[in-house]
Amino acid sequence: MKLTALLIVCSSLMFGSLGKPQFPEHEKDPKFWNMWAQRTLKNALSLQSLNTNKAMNLILFLGDGMGIPTVTAARILKGQLNGQSGEETQLEMDKFPFVSLAKTYNTNAQVPDSAGTATAYLCGVKANEGTVGVSAAAVRTQCNTTQGNEVTSILRWAKEAGKSVGIVTTTRVNHATPSASYAHSVDRDWYSDNEMPAEALRDGCKDIARQLFENIPNIDVIMGGGRKYMFPKNKSDVEYPNVLKHSGTRKDGRNLVEEWTDRMKDKKGYYVWNKKQLLSLNPNNVNYLLGLFEPADLPYDLERNTETDPSLTEMVEVAIKILRKNPRGFYLLVEGGRIDHGHHEGKAKQALHETVEMDRAIGRADLLTSVHDTMTLVTADHSHVFNFGGYTGRGNTIFGLAPMLSDIDQKPFTSIIYGNGPGYKLINGARENVSTVDYQDNNYQAQAAVPLSMETHGGEDVAVFAKGPLAHLLHGVHEQNYIPHVMAYAACIGQNREHCVSRSGAADLRPVLSSIAALLTVTRILC
Repeated sequence: MKLTALLIVCSSLMFGSLGKPQFPEHEKDPKFWNMWAQRTLKNALSLQSLNTNKAMNLILFLGDGMGIPTVTAARILKGQLNGQSGEETQLEMDKFPFVSLAKTYNTNAQVPDSAGTATAYLCGVKANEGTVGVSAAAVRTQCNTTQGNEVTSILRWAKEAGKSVGIVTTTRVNHATPSASYAHSVDRDWYSDNEMPAEALRDGCKDIARQLFENIPNIDVIMGGGRKYMFPKNKSDVEYPNVLKHSGTRKDGRNLVEEWTDRMKDKKGYYVWNKKQLLSLNPNNVNYLLGLFEPADLPYDLERNTETDPSLTEMVEVAIKILRKNPRGFYLLVEGGRIDHGHHEGKAKQALHETVEMDRAIGRADLLTSVHDTMTLVTADHSHVFNFGGYTGRGNTIFGLAPMLSDIDQKPFTSIIYGNGPGYKLINGARENVSTVDYQDNNYQAQAAVPLSMETHGGEDVAVFAKGPLAHLLHGVHEQNYIPHVMAYAACIGQNREHCVSRSGAADLRPVLSSIAALLTVTRILC
């Protein structure tokens, strides 16, 4: 506490000074850095006592588009929102003891999309871009390649093991990330039958919204957006009755929400569509929850109506309180989905505030669970061509200017920049002078090197932060499809459960280790 207070005071002095950037006075003393390093070393040594308990609960936080530069920039933003310079701040995910990297390519794409990657980290199988819950033998948009190529997700494995399961997202609940946990679709954009070609409907393919309720009919908690895909075409939306684009889209005339509520009315199932309804529920009296808070995606956190729209943190808290009642535990998928949208639009401020909000949700989940029996992972599906640089000084606002002019066109530039996207602008044939615009605006589109209507994903590895039982199995560099296999192994669900023989609640690794020893013996004999 004393260190934090000192940093805040020193940072406040720094921001108020002129001239050369300042930094906390105590950082001039080598003892400060040595003591910090020694504390870190002591903590690292304690990790040798590995947590080999069986994971009763599994939580996967997925920051859509949250590449490593996004994590770093969000860390700085979080600190600056708290009055610090930012660089020394810790995100909640930074506190996780184990970190690895995941390779994100799709089977047919060097730079991936959110559907193929979701299939990897949820179903354990790499797949083609644009497809969810099917193997790479399935071809995008070709309905007749679906049957026989379906792959199941860890959410299904958990449900079949008797656990409660949940999905919480800031996008549509039938968007790419959540849909891979329950759907099998050769096109991620088949949100309802309205978005499907006639040929696909004739060939028997189902839209993703329909699959949400039919493939795994008793998903315990579903929260996010996507209302319009659940209602008959042109049925007015409850929140925006006079806005045609928010009306129902379904051509089959089905009201999927009504069907769900009818099925769940005697099972303590509740449907809510606004924050007040959500927070008025007593989780102890709720077994099933369907929360659809917008016709499509939820608003950016910076633009959220705090009276009517729940935050990601609020949704996560309610979800865990419902799911944790199950003595067999739970699996929860949480997506900070609009990080990705902010980047695609070149709106770095929106993307980074979405990341900070997801980090708040991670902190709330930590308070509601125990590291002794809950494995929590935080990762991303892919990165973006987003970065920041320009030799900015310590404590420079993350949305600020670099401390120099370009030596080519003698104009200022922001620290944040995109490799491509809608922020590319020419004024009279030259680069825009950013000092003439409000680059601190929430929706400012940061300058980009290549003009595109939408910024693209990046292809580099993403971080995987892990804590809880057997979290040490996330180490080094892995294929992205390794993630659900580790989670399933820790929780003794899905395949290879032979290690789950200990009566003490710890995961007994002896069969696995003995198998490795036997393999080494055979290798020696043969070689």
